[in-house]
Amino acid sequence: MTSHKIAVYGAYGHTAGFVIDSILHRGWTPVLVGRNHIKLSALKSKYPQLEIRVAEIETPKSLDNAFKDTIFIINCAGPFLDTAFPLIESALRLSIHYIDLSAEQKSVLDVFEFFSEKAAKGDSMILPGLAFYGGLADLLASAAVAAWDNVDNITIAIGLSFWQPTLGTRLTGQRNHYPRLIYSKGRLQPKEDNYQEINWNFPPPLNAMKMTCLPFSEIITISKHIRVSDILTYFSTNALEDIRNKDTPPPMAVDTRGRSAQEFRVDVIATRGIEKRIARAGGRDIYAVTAVLVIEAVDRIMKGKTQAKGVSSAGHVFNACDFLKSLSSDDIEISLD
Repeated sequence: MTSHKIAVYGAYGHTAGFVIDSILHRGWTPVLVGRNHIKLSALKSKYPQLEIRVAEIETPKSLDNAFKDTIFIINCAGPFLDTAFPLIESALRLSIHYIDLSAEQKSVLDVFEFFSEKAAKGDSMILPGLAFYGGLADLLASAAVAAWDNVDNITIAIGLSFWQPTLGTRLTGQRNHYPRLIYSKGRLQPKEDNYQEINWNFPPPLNAMKMTCLPFSEIITISKHIRVSDILTYFSTNALEDIRNKDTPPPMAVDTRGRSAQEFRVDVIATRGIEKRIARAGGRDIYAVTAVLVIEAVDRIMKGKTQAKGVSSAGHVFNACDFLKSLSSDDIEISLD
């Protein structure tokens, strides 16, 4: 496996740092790719053994040259509304795999609608939205639903002790001006403003929290492969206030792995009639755990542990229960009821 090269696009970003370190930990070879030569050169001082490649997002040949001898593109460069399409087109031309970290509903929906037919004809796996926002809830929902062939409701509750957003998160928020979507009565539709705050009791250390209806890309991915009538996501109000405050600082490392002190909890409840199933996750640092999810997905695709092809989501491509249970408790704690 040591000869496998994995391109990390937007390699100088905060989450990309966790991705690069996780790739190295697995014994693979990351290739550091991005648009900014100065930032890539600065990153080279931290990883002198790794190759850097500049790739212009507007130039297909530049992208193909950057990715030509790699087997994966991990796109860490938001806003994904701008970067996903050019990188996926390159992946399809080169017959390599693509994963991105998008929480942007519009970006993920566009990828499914535009590339599904084209990707199904080739060998490339295209997995948009495989991150803490989107991918984790999709996996938890898939594990909760299990063998049910249809579901009445899926409710997702995401609690953060605080949210110190990265620059990439800030830029994505400025770019992503599209209305948020919910899934109601079996179809995607715009979220109305009539949802009230609710109270949610998470396991410690978060406990009781006020929650605001705030859907992310999991609404798109779950609805693509689970037969469900309604999906709603609630998000801790304190974290929403953090990201809306322009003075909230970026993440600050507090351990040797570079993780922040941020604690998270995600509860997913699936109901069918009077039956209810719950899947939970908890841990530290949403950006760090994104890398954990991405690298486990890469490993499983390499080993052929997949159940679908083309454009898909983590909960559809992988055995969700096995995927979640295989993750180290040092990275994330999983509870499946």
